Parts: sequence; C-alpha cells; structure tokens
Amino acid sequence: MTPADPPGSATHQAAHLGSDLRSRVEQSPEQSLDDLLRRGLDWVARLAPYDLATIFTLQDQALVVRAARGKMAGKVREHSLALADFPTLREALETRRARAFTEDDHRHGDGDPFDGVLDLPPGHACMVVPLHAAGRSLGIMTLDRSECEAYPQSVVEQVETYGQILGLALENAEQRLLLARLRQQEQQHARELDAEAEVHGVLERSLSPVVRALSARARQVAVTDTPVLILGETGTGKERLARAIHRWSGRADRPFVALNCAAIPANLIESELFGHTRGAFTGANRDRAGRFQMAHGGTLLLDEIGELSIDVQAKLLRVLQEGAFEPVGSDRTVEVDVRILAATHVDLEHAIAERRFREDLYYRLHVFPLRLPPLRERPQDLPLLCAAMLAEQAPRVGRAGMRVTEAGIARLRQHAWPGNLRELANALERATIVTPGHELGPDAFEFAGPRTGPQGQPTPPAPPPDSERVLTLEQAQAEHIQRVLQRTHGRIYGPGGAAELLGLKPSTLQSKMKKLGVVRA
Repeated sequence: MTPADPPGSATHQAAHLGSDLRSRVEQSPEQSLDDLLRRGLDWVARLAPYDLATIFTLQDQALVVRAARGKMAGKVREHSLALADFPTLREALETRRARAFTEDDHRHGDGDPFDGVLDLPPGHACMVVPLHAAGRSLGIMTLDRSECEAYPQSVVEQVETYGQILGLALENAEQRLLLARLRQQEQQHARELDAEAEVHGVLERSLSPVVRALSARARQVAVTDTPVLILGETGTGKERLARAIHRWSGRADRPFVALNCAAIPANLIESELFGHTRGAFTGANRDRAGRFQMAHGGTLLLDEIGELSIDVQAKLLRVLQEGAFEPVGSDRTVEVDVRILAATHVDLEHAIAERRFREDLYYRLHVFPLRLPPLRERPQDLPLLCAAMLAEQAPRVGRAGMRVTEAGIARLRQHAWPGNLRELANALERATIVTPGHELGPDAFEFAGPRTGPQGQPTPPAPPPDSERVLTLEQAQAEHIQRVLQRTHGRIYGPGGAAELLGLKPSTLQSKMKKLGVVRA
C-alpha cells in the first residue's frame, strides 16, 4: 500500500483482508483447507460483489470446484472443467493476470465455464483470477454476477492482488496440512511401536541384569536433552529403546520422528533431513519440510547413522552445535529445537579410522552411549519374549492362546539368533501358522543352515545358569573383555580405555574381540 491509498481504499482492504487470512492460517494450522477457501471467498465480496464465487483447484489437466459461495453455489459444487477446452482460462494461469469477461468474449471465445450448469443472462458480469504461489499454479477463482455490467478494471486489479494473497495462504495451508498429516502418521506409528514395547517388555520386565541396568541408565538420560547413541546388532530393538527414552522425557507429548538413514538414497537424504525449496533439484516442484522441522520441539531418531555421507554429517554437526540449518536450495536459516537420538550397528571408531565418519560428530553423539545386548546374551528372557510376542501376533494370524513348551524354549536356546528379536518374532509367527494345536514344541521351529555364532563358528547349546557353568578359556576371556568394555562404555583407546585396563595394544584387543565374537559395549 502506498501513501496515496486511503484507509478505505480497495488496496487497503485487500492488504487488510489478506493479513487477516494469513493470520487465521498461522493460528489454526489444523483448520481444514475447505474452510480456509470459504473464508477467503467471503472476504472477496468486500472488494467485488458477486452472486457466485468459485475456487477451482488444478488437478493434472483439469480444474475442479473446491469451494463455492453465493446464492448459486449449490449448483456448481460437483463441476469440473478440462483445461484443454478453455484456452482463456489456460491463458490466465500462464500469464497470472486477472481478467473481466464481456459478452463478446463468451460469444466468440471458448464459452462460459458454467455453460449448461447455470442459467446466467447474456452479458452477465464475470471475472477470472489466477491463484499461484512459489512459482506454482494452484487454480483459479471465478466471480459471476447476474447483472449485465462488466467489473471495472480498478476492481479487477484489486481482486487480482487479493488473489495473490489467497494463493500464498492456500500454499501455506497445504504445507501445514501436509506436515500435520505426516506428524499424525508418525504418531500413529509411535503408538503402535509403544504398544509393542509394552507387550514385549524389552526393558521393564527383562530377567537379564544387563538389560535392567540398561533400562535404569536410559531413564537417567531420558530427562535431559543430551544426545544418546544407541548401539547394538540389527534387530536388537534400538528404535523401541529410542521411543522409550522419548516416552520418559519431557518431550513425550511432542513429535517423535524416525529416519532410517540406510533406507534413503544418498542423493535424497539431505532433503529428507533438512527439507528443500522448489526447484532445488529435478523433481522438487514445491517447498517441502524435512524431518528436523517435523520433529521441532520433540525427538528425532537417526537410525543407522553410520550410513550418512560425510557432507551430510557436517550439516548434522552444525544442527547439534547451533540448532540451525538451511534447507536444500535455500539461503534462509531455519532454527529448530530437537533432541537427537542416533542408532547404529556400525563400529563408528573403525569408520572414523577409514574416514567414513567424522570424529567431531562422533564425540558430539557419544556423550551417553547405550548398548543393547544381542538376544544370545540374554537367553533367560526367551520365555517372557515368546509369551509376549505370541500375544501381540494373535490378532494378525488369528491364533490366540499359543504357547511355547519347555522343550520348545530349550530348542530356541540352541539358536545363535543373528537376527535377534526380529528373527525371534518371525520364527514364532511361522511356527504358529504351521502348528495345528496351541503348543509350540521343538519340532515347530526350523532354522536354515547350521547353528552358528556371529563369527561363523558352530554354536553349542546355550550354557546353564552362571552358578552351574564351566567356561572354556575363550569364553572366560570373552566375558572378561565384555565386562571391561561395559566399564569403559565401549571405549578402547586412550587413558582409561579397555586396552589400557587389559594391558593390551588397542589393535591386539580389537583382534581378540573379532576372534571371540565380542561386541563393543
């Protein structure tokens, strides 16, 4: 608005109405898009009176009525137009200029958009206003009046200005609704995994002293905003532990967003994390929020963080240090408040030595490491896990009341479980499907190949409880190294590291760990 525009002018009204509309979108992100459009059309009436105001949204090569107001609105709600049949409408979209139509335009042009639907008098007032934002055509707004008098050009210009504001509000609302839907999907997934975590009793009801100690440490760090690095083999339940930490934190009522870094192509991972602007790369036809923006105020789990490229690691390090980043293709800084949890089965120290992982990022994440033990290190939990998993699977497979017999549990103890909890769940579901009765004995479980440990050596039956066990020399060495690693929180190098405590060179210790199948704490 210029100084020449008085408070009552049409330009002043458009600016005021547009400001009000944007504020409604900001204040009510959950407001439906249809309600937003209806409010927008009500405001237009203050600039240009109409008997029918319609918003068509662009869907592929068609214009489809999305909202309508006025005394004739009920007749056009299911109306749609093929864009190819209306060159004047296509021209309005391409030029992004509003236009008032005359009787000659309809007679010699491509006809009225409502021909055959409404009985409008010849020469009636009509206006077409393109809606666009961020370089993208969103649709058109049409105004029709039964009076045989064209809209003045000054009014057309003012409605065109308002159409630009409405387009921006429409784009903003679509982005917010998309973000809300993504958050709802994440929350639903979180509720499902939370239910599984409760059923499985992975932490709370474990009979393993190691898992109970892990649960206590997880509760201690949960109430802080300290980054947590969750370590463990594939299938040990790293995401469930991360969700438990979020559930125990002060952010429990805010979003929990998870991203598997190994599941996203390397050329798209940066966009997934930080979002992108329209035109940032081929196929980026609109602005898109990233996972950091989705998780604002809550928790972001970066699963398989060891798979991130060095370039993305540098950008992630900045977020950890400053809480800020730029979306792909943008120079605008976005600030976020996100608690980071990271998970991996990769030996990050080895990755650092091979220059595949940044050392500075490692130490930012390694403040409070938590190691989930593999299933073979907690065989006492097998009865509990089997009972809980069978109960959770019952609705899906239609077999309630299934149980594993003592002989069946003994058979399960003999397996090395390279897939851990995930493999156990699959084995139980498969056994449930093929077993006619309600008891799963040893014959119900089939495992491909020989029963082998993580390094390929044959695995004997699981040992009896500690009080009855007679360890081989290698078993005793492995357990001693494991206890020292737990004491140093997995640190091998430097003063106070496991190598120094054991009186070994770090390279010698790593060689022994590999030979004995010891996983770092």
